[in-house]
Amino acid sequence: MAFDGITTAALCAELNKRLSGGRISKIAQPESDELQITVNTAEGNLKLLLSADASLPLVYITEQSKKSPLNAPNFCMVLRKRIQGGRIISVTQPGLERAIRIDAEHLDEMGDVKRVSLVTEIMGKHSNIILTEDDNGTEKIVDSIKHVSAIVSSVREVLPGRDYFIPNTQEKTDLLSSSEEQIREIIAKYPGPVFKAIYTSFTGLSPLIAHEIAFRAGLDGDASVSSLSDDEMSRLIFQLTALSNDIRNEKFDPCIAYVNGKPEEYEAFELTMYEGGDDELVRMDSISLVLERFYGEKQQYVRMNQRSSDLKRVVKTLIERDSHTLDEQLQQLKKTEGRDKYRIWGELLNAFGYSAQPGDKQLAVDNYYTNEKEIIPLDPTLTAQENAVKYFDRYTKLKRTSEALAVQTENVKSRLEHLESVLASINISESEEDLSWIRRELSEAGYIREHYVKGKPVKLKGEPYHYISSDGYDIYVGRNNIQNDQLTFKFAVGADWWFHAKKIPGSHVVLKVKEPGEELPDRAFEEAAALAAYYSAGREQSKVDIDYVLKKEVKKPSGAKPGFVVYYTNYSMTIAPDISSLKEV
Repeated sequence: MAFDGITTAALCAELNKRLSGGRISKIAQPESDELQITVNTAEGNLKLLLSADASLPLVYITEQSKKSPLNAPNFCMVLRKRIQGGRIISVTQPGLERAIRIDAEHLDEMGDVKRVSLVTEIMGKHSNIILTEDDNGTEKIVDSIKHVSAIVSSVREVLPGRDYFIPNTQEKTDLLSSSEEQIREIIAKYPGPVFKAIYTSFTGLSPLIAHEIAFRAGLDGDASVSSLSDDEMSRLIFQLTALSNDIRNEKFDPCIAYVNGKPEEYEAFELTMYEGGDDELVRMDSISLVLERFYGEKQQYVRMNQRSSDLKRVVKTLIERDSHTLDEQLQQLKKTEGRDKYRIWGELLNAFGYSAQPGDKQLAVDNYYTNEKEIIPLDPTLTAQENAVKYFDRYTKLKRTSEALAVQTENVKSRLEHLESVLASINISESEEDLSWIRRELSEAGYIREHYVKGKPVKLKGEPYHYISSDGYDIYVGRNNIQNDQLTFKFAVGADWWFHAKKIPGSHVVLKVKEPGEELPDRAFEEAAALAAYYSAGREQSKVDIDYVLKKEVKKPSGAKPGFVVYYTNYSMTIAPDISSLKEV
């Protein structure tokens, strides 16, 4: 995942095609390091987002509008004076550098035509947006969204009046201007892995595209360059040359690679190494759409992870605490396992204690339970009867302890099972609403405080996930334990089919029948089972065991935790947690 030089090249080609000839009608600076420029073009008003955010620098055309501050920052005012109303001449990229240059013409105060350039440098923490103009053959900086002094950077100052240039600090080769022989020579002398030879030798290439090139050549990207045969080297050079030609000819194929339903990578070319298996490759017509969709979805997952982290921390702490408590209880319970020995010793002393002499430290008697000799330790300061009472008291105490611990361990096991299911619900949450339901569940269980608005609990909405099977059957999935109970015992009817991951936390899944007693196709059962696998703690496994049964066979014990049910007869299947073929309503 990198905004590399190839992505920049694809974006420049798209922007040049769509924005050239357009007039800049509006300039806004919604964030300190971000611009939104509206361009009036033949296809209508297009919004161009330019971001120099150190953590996520981006450039793309978007349909979304951002709210601007009441008072425009200085850089925004400079741009409005210098280029607003101007006409875009071209959008270009120097080599395969991560820089996008927008050249525009505008009229100055004297009515003369002036040419200026707005350069967006996409270089991580060094990202910047810089306005430049020609001054007698020398390109000078007019202003920038970030000022960089010599104190901050010894390589280049970015201040008004300074010369503008792109620093060449990496000493890489421009792939687009290299011949096949030059490419071969550069790769052949690299001492490390193939993929590193590609992206460390040529400007603008990322590790991702380097692995893709190696994959297209039928090579292992981690293999050493020195281990390549002549044929393998030829295939690699062919793919690099083909890549160079496609960039020059603007033959791009933007796509997003999804892994387990989540956006994993994007590129301006087809990522063939992600085709097949559980991965999904989504091709799009515009690199702008790719960038907006990829980072939008990626940020959604990041936000969900951030918002769920506190809940996860609370639940994991509770799980660790109860696990420690359970370990201690089980150790104590183990110590009570030999309690029957003391009862037997008491009985034997009552039966044969008459043979004990004062001061004896032990007594050998016949154990009528085993028909073997039994050596009973004695307290020499006590009589045989007093020793018997002592052993009966010890037995009674251990028995009471065992009975109390049996109840306590079952309670702790029940809490742990509930907390594990809550953790699974957090992991499959897809919205803030899902997390709110989980907070409600934890609050009702007494683990956290409830959220109130003006003295009343927060009202929660939200429906179960709803999917349509390939054969047109409705399948519903609970988002959390409270919803699982509602789905199973208030929504489903006895003739519906109920699914759940076997012996691991997960959602309740209900496959609705159209008529009681009808025979459903096998595919409907398999797709419902796949949903039960996907919405469970086994989501990352290749296969998950699933139990399924008629809903009428599912019961909820009195006083059981939310989501906990029992069933005594069921069918089972093992299936992959793949729901890519299912349509969510």
